[in-house]
Amino acid sequence: MSVEFVCTTRTSIPRGQLFDLSRSIDAHTASMADSREEAVAGTTSGLICLGEEVTWRATHFGVPIRMTSRITAMDAPRSFVDEQVRGPFRHFRHVHEFTEDAGGTTMVDRIEFAAPFGPLGRLVERLVLGRYLERLIEKRNRHLVGNDAGG
Repeated sequence: MSVEFVCTTRTSIPRGQLFDLSRSIDAHTASMADSREEAVAGTTSGLICLGEEVTWRATHFGVPIRMTSRITAMDAPRSFVDEQVRGPFRHFRHVHEFTEDAGGTTMVDRIEFAAPFGPLGRLVERLVLGRYLERLIEKRNRHLVGNDAGG
């Protein structure tokens, strides 16, 4: 079983610029300062590209974690996918989609993940982890678009 959720962010930032901001290791690090998230291996600054990996070190729920993600698909500036290759989840997949119209850009984040630890993990992912991760993505997106966040 997996948990899935979608976050949608509307902005006047041009699609190409938002696409690059979303791939920026530096922007991600700045948006996750509260959890002391930092890139410690692989692509550790600048823009991450297709086939590249980044290993993150962070503290969540008071627990230090490491997670390595790889960009497994990219259709610039429309979409890209990052997936956990090593880390705390049984699986973790994040699809980033960008559409542009006359009113601006819509960024859609589609997250699918599963926690380890069998039935206990499924309970935790549904009761705590899903909402926690959704709030992290929303916080990251607010940081990326600054004061420009739309509905």
